[in-house]
Amino acid sequence: MTLSMMLTYALPALLLCAGTLLIRRHRERRAIAALKDSVNAGLTEPASLHPIIDPTLCIGCGNCTRACPEGDVLGLVDGRAALIDPTSCIGHGACADVCPAGAITLVLGSEQRGVDIPWVSPEFESSVPGIYIAGELGGMGLIRNAMEQGRQAVEAIHAQLGRGRSKCLDLVIIGAGPAGIAASITAKSKKMRYLTLDQDTLGGTVAHFPRRKIVMTAPVTLPIVGKIRFRETTKEELLGFWKDLIARTRIKIRGNQTVTDIARKGDKLKVITEKAEFETRAVLLAIGRRGTPRLLGVPGEELPKVVYRLADPEQYRGQKVLVVGGGDSAIEAAVSVAEEPGTQVALCYRGAAFNRAKRKNRLKLEKAVAAKRLLLILEANVAEIRDADVSINVKGKRYKFANDAVIVCAGGVLPTAFLEGIGLRIDTKTGTA
Repeated sequence: MTLSMMLTYALPALLLCAGTLLIRRHRERRAIAALKDSVNAGLTEPASLHPIIDPTLCIGCGNCTRACPEGDVLGLVDGRAALIDPTSCIGHGACADVCPAGAITLVLGSEQRGVDIPWVSPEFESSVPGIYIAGELGGMGLIRNAMEQGRQAVEAIHAQLGRGRSKCLDLVIIGAGPAGIAASITAKSKKMRYLTLDQDTLGGTVAHFPRRKIVMTAPVTLPIVGKIRFRETTKEELLGFWKDLIARTRIKIRGNQTVTDIARKGDKLKVITEKAEFETRAVLLAIGRRGTPRLLGVPGEELPKVVYRLADPEQYRGQKVLVVGGGDSAIEAAVSVAEEPGTQVALCYRGAAFNRAKRKNRLKLEKAVAAKRLLLILEANVAEIRDADVSINVKGKRYKFANDAVIVCAGGVLPTAFLEGIGLRIDTKTGTA
């Protein structure tokens, strides 16, 4: 082969390699800058299920950085994958699915912020035989993941129960959110004798999102129904779809049934609500993690103007509103209320940065503050709530603000008393699977 022929074939290959190397270096510089920004802003704590990368196994292929549906959550730093925008991670798990080296593990919590989670076996069974867990309670807050886990849990329960029949129910599903609905459809497809109970109505946590809130989902396949192809939709559209789904599949859901206890009765379980008792071979807990809203514990919190859930921003039109909290729900509530004509909105948070909120919400907040539609009060705590005003401690100094309404979005208290009362083991996850 002549020199000219070698150059003809080799030069394009060299140019391609050089171009690929330049692109890779550009992406790595961008990832390093994003990681530095996250650290400087104090945005280093993932809000839910998230990946950890074993650098000894990572081969730096970059598959995980491209697979994440949320954008630049992962990036290559020093030739290895790294979590560069932790607060934007919502636990899709796509990164782990595409890793060819098995270097990514999905975990809950961190060394800095532990997460209390009931112990669950690979078959979704809790520490109490016959009681299973799926969805948000077990750490699966993402709608698609919760629905997928609800389906898988019932398949595991059906396999474990076998063909035995009895006069009682095969399964009681507690919770009519994403996991509970998927579990109910699966139970019906398996011809199980089941019943689904919920303390409210259908929808779970999603039903209590602010009106018009965008809910992110991903396709999920369910028995009877087939593939659900939602990618991005409003809360109202998703709830409407679920209502239609329930009507089409004729799954059984009893609302306004608050479960107070689950007791052992021989080889069966007895589910006790405020209205009735149900005997069953197995129970699936598909309830949310919020449980009881977390209180501020300040004077005046019992006033009727204080609420712990935003139902409709329009009801605050023309009012002076204080929103308290530092997560996505607090930011979403503050921004949506601030869009109403005539409102004066302040967002109060005890931290110096919103390290539990998604980037999309932080950007919306920054725009609202820049447009002077919203007052941001950081490193602050509510001291007292009165009929016409609130007192807030800001960096050691107390200020008084005129006020008509207070919306507390400080998260919820895990229903630990109920869970421990029925015998469940609760573990604190600190960045462990």
